[in-house]
Amino acid sequence: MVRVFPAARQPLEGHSQGYQLSPAMEIRHDMVANAKFQTSSRGTAAMPLVCVRAQESHSFGIFYGQNPLMFSFNVILVDLILIILITRIVRLLLKPLIQPRIVSDLIGGIIIGPSVLGKSMTFTNIVFPFNATFVLRNMGVLGFMFFLFLSGLKMDLSLLKRSGKKHFCIALSSVIGPLITVSVVALITRKSMDKELARISSIGAVASSMAVTAFPVHYTILGELNLLSSEVGNMALCTALISDSIGMTFFLAFEAMKQREISTEDCLLYMVSLVVLLSFSLTAIRQVMLWIIERTPAGEPVDQFYVVAIFVLMLMMGFLTDMFGLAVAYGPFWLGLVIPNGPPLGVTLVERSETIIMEIIMPFSFAFLGLCTDFSAMTQAGWSTLGPLFGLVISGYLSKFLSTLLAALLVAVPPRDSLALGLVLSLRGMVELTLYVHWVDKNIIEVPGLTMLIFLTTILTGILTPLISILYDPTKPYMVNKRRTIQHTPPDQQLRILLCIQEKESVPSLVNLLEVSYPTVNSPISVYAFHLVELVGRAMPFFIDHQKHDKKYLSNNIEDSETIQHALKLYQERRHDCVKLNLFSASTAKRTMYQDVCKLALISKAVIIIIPLEKDCVGDLVVTEHWGGGQQNINTNVLANAPCSVGLLIDKVHRWHLSLCRSFRGVTYKFIVLFLGGADAREALAYADRMVGNPNVNLTVIRFLSSNSEGDDEREKKLDDGMVTWFWVKNETNERVIYREVVVRNGADTVSAIQAMTEENYYHLWIMGRKQGINSRLLEGLSTWTENQEELGIIGDYVSSIDFVAADSVLVVQQQILRSGREANNTSNSPLDFMRRLFC
Repeated sequence: MVRVFPAARQPLEGHSQGYQLSPAMEIRHDMVANAKFQTSSRGTAAMPLVCVRAQESHSFGIFYGQNPLMFSFNVILVDLILIILITRIVRLLLKPLIQPRIVSDLIGGIIIGPSVLGKSMTFTNIVFPFNATFVLRNMGVLGFMFFLFLSGLKMDLSLLKRSGKKHFCIALSSVIGPLITVSVVALITRKSMDKELARISSIGAVASSMAVTAFPVHYTILGELNLLSSEVGNMALCTALISDSIGMTFFLAFEAMKQREISTEDCLLYMVSLVVLLSFSLTAIRQVMLWIIERTPAGEPVDQFYVVAIFVLMLMMGFLTDMFGLAVAYGPFWLGLVIPNGPPLGVTLVERSETIIMEIIMPFSFAFLGLCTDFSAMTQAGWSTLGPLFGLVISGYLSKFLSTLLAALLVAVPPRDSLALGLVLSLRGMVELTLYVHWVDKNIIEVPGLTMLIFLTTILTGILTPLISILYDPTKPYMVNKRRTIQHTPPDQQLRILLCIQEKESVPSLVNLLEVSYPTVNSPISVYAFHLVELVGRAMPFFIDHQKHDKKYLSNNIEDSETIQHALKLYQERRHDCVKLNLFSASTAKRTMYQDVCKLALISKAVIIIIPLEKDCVGDLVVTEHWGGGQQNINTNVLANAPCSVGLLIDKVHRWHLSLCRSFRGVTYKFIVLFLGGADAREALAYADRMVGNPNVNLTVIRFLSSNSEGDDEREKKLDDGMVTWFWVKNETNERVIYREVVVRNGADTVSAIQAMTEENYYHLWIMGRKQGINSRLLEGLSTWTENQEELGIIGDYVSSIDFVAADSVLVVQQQILRSGREANNTSNSPLDFMRRLFC
């Protein structure tokens, strides 16, 4: 069986026309059976046809003496496995250099292409025979379509309404500056350009590409850098969204000019079809999506039938835009834009497709780009051919950065933030690569130019990404030198508490903690309840002040928001004379949740952040549920960066939960403080002192002292003595307060003393410091007993363990770490921290 293909030109994007990539990709002489000529679809060239033996799709197996690599299906599987393995290895090797995923994926694609492994004819014949390459390239184009569909789906166009003048000013400057600069450079060097690139439409396409900031590119890289919730991240995404809105107009205008080069009639038909398609998308398709959302029960995912129908519609949109002469990925991108993001439809589509698209289909796209990257072709083309295009690209990069930097400085953005913003908006990625491939299809550039653009994209993104991480530290604003602790807050001053809520089940525990904190008219409490949910189905994090948004907006965007609000408002209504309630919500990525928490703590001037954790037992297995959806590093990041004190509340058995409509009146609770010394222990004792004002709370304070004062820090010892003396003098006549001192020699004695306490009484709440300033002698030999000591401290983890049954709840307290103390404790040897200390 034989098939006939053009010998001189190979298809790009699955079209009937394309460019020969390299000698390594040429049709081999042993496969040529016959040669004829056909006229191309544009009637501009005669191309020879060659007959090649087609590969069968499946083999009978090696036991029949057949080579599996001689069959196309097996070759496609090998190609996919190879590109995934190579990109994973490159990603692992580049991780210490803070390289984004797209850089490692591009390098992996280049490795398998004709520039590296593809130089070997043996490798090419086995892994990338002609028939398999054709399928691989079309799968790559499909990957572009799916990626841009997901990107459009996650974009929230309502941000355009909420963007300020500052964002519009920066966006306009960052677009107009490079657009004018590249156009001027193009007109100066136009005589040295080849015929296709010298056309006005081609120059406009290149200039607009250099000017526009692609939202999908920046969202992806900012997410990898944990900057989505930062000031620079928010500003960059808002600016990129505005820039995309402006740039889309330029793209469509230059596409129309390209059509007009063929005929005015073609241009007119192009514009009419484009208007019809966009109008249909914004009206009919949008209404259908809203109808699907209305038919979906609250809290339930969208029916599978609708999900499949939407993906079929996405493929149809790709077909239509390609048929009209646009880039094939434009249609899926527009469809994603008209679908309402977030729950339920946007979340369902993302959850059910993102993994398979990003991990299985997208590798085909990078393999396709790698096969199109031929450095030998770029070398053969020479500087005379590529120089003009290189000048346009470099002038575009530089003018983009400078325009953004100057505009940000003019609108009073801090210099370091302006520099970081300029670098972020200069990043390039998948959207630009899709455009470059489209330019090849439109004859604007050829393979040498495409190779150069892919190479420059890889180099630029690879350099700018770590530079952004070095120059901009999102946690720096949280480092303060002003004391924000319970210990340093006067008793008659308002106590500001930030409650972090992820699940509605944790609300009763938090309300009970507020109640035992004993708010009074003379010592009121201001509560800042912060409900956080994971960002799914959206690209842009959002922050909601419940006092400024209507309930319909909240219920549509935050699940369980109304339930949590209602529970907290019930408590506040009962204690309205001494409790002030402020409600906030945010949807953000798990990796950046700690930034939102620290930011709100800083703005609200909170003195302590309360984070609920839960521990439970299933059979013989201990299951720990961490606040933040199992992300332990969220808690540790809050502890490391909080601008105030932090309390970790572990509710073990829910036995001290009360109905929200009841009070503690008539019920006595026993609390105990384990005072092991240090700043954290002093903060825990200060909090317990506020609780003991509650007439329904009995408090026992146990101070652990080292035998013969071994290992004591004199300064910490004096501070501990002063705190304990103050507490005892204040509560000496209070019959509900018991104070004891226990002398121990090592960690075993400490644990024995704690166990002895459980035999005397059952304590509902155990309070202790985390780990700052504890004498190491008191914990000697205990480091191997615990699994979460980094988060809760050794004693905190021991008391909160499932084996310790004599506690309903545990409160582990860390006192605020000041800027000077945090910098002194920063001994990290990671490349990023080293570079920040060196340059910042």
